[in-house]
Amino acid sequence: MIRIGILGYGNLGRGVESAVSQNADMELIAVFTRRSPETVKVRTAGVKVLHADELEHMQDQIDVLILCGGSATDLPVQTPKYASMYNVVDSFDTHAKIPEHFAAVDAAAKAAGKIGVISCGWDPGMFSLNRLYAGAVLPEGKDYTFWGKGVSQGHSDAVRRIEGVKDCRQYTIPVPEALEAVRSGSHPELTTRQKHTRECFVVAEEGADLARIENEIKTMPNYFADYDTTVHFIDEAEMKRDHSGLPHGGCVIRTGNTGMDREHTHVIEYSLKLDSNPEFTGSVIAAFARAAYRMNQEGMKGGKTVFDIAPAYLSAQSGEELRAHLL
Repeated sequence: MIRIGILGYGNLGRGVESAVSQNADMELIAVFTRRSPETVKVRTAGVKVLHADELEHMQDQIDVLILCGGSATDLPVQTPKYASMYNVVDSFDTHAKIPEHFAAVDAAAKAAGKIGVISCGWDPGMFSLNRLYAGAVLPEGKDYTFWGKGVSQGHSDAVRRIEGVKDCRQYTIPVPEALEAVRSGSHPELTTRQKHTRECFVVAEEGADLARIENEIKTMPNYFADYDTTVHFIDEAEMKRDHSGLPHGGCVIRTGNTGMDREHTHVIEYSLKLDSNPEFTGSVIAAFARAAYRMNQEGMKGGKTVFDIAPAYLSAQSGEELRAHLL
């Protein structure tokens, strides 16, 4: 059994807990939190909830520690710190900062003789793998990534910080005409605005200036200014009834040409339709936790990404079973 620890028990931590329960070769040992442990109730019977400080002396009880904090401030500190004690997996998703995050985790994990897998999930993660595979197969071509329709938690949080906003769900939606153009194999050049729209469902505080809130949303740099954005004001009952879930998904498409005269066009597409973003992300992380454990058992160490891990390490099946049934 692979003994798993979870640090952080928000949406992603609960998703990882669910995923571990579905893998017969894994056992959840403990959930670690920075909150008061008695305030955290987990769903797996018999699992301890401990303060994060306890991680300083539990190395002999946990094979892989899964880090479920945020990419902005938690993981840049936590992943290198705990890679010096445990095999770790995180879902760091700030694309521009992945190289520096990897360097920090790699140094810590190598010094400790551990494996540190970063940026696991569906993007980065599964989508990253599909971009790599498709680009290797069709070296002359173009990549396109579409996200949604789904809830963007980061964008929803950004709107909730606007004065007068009580709650928000923001949906990212691919533009159908852009998807059609890409799938036709015509290699279109698409701007940010042409690829996605954004739709916000906002619960405002009583008496708030709705026009000001809508303007602040639509002009927010790095979040909405580059998109066609629609804002709907709704009440709390409608929010709870229609927008309480965390669905997401999207697709990675590569179009390319082969032939001595580049006369043949090909389209490779990988798509996801997810009822629960955190539960699916947790399922990806669980598979890579298995890989981290196996690789470390074989003597490997250091930082790893999804690009560095052979597919067979992810599966609970043996090499013989994979060759017999999946190859």
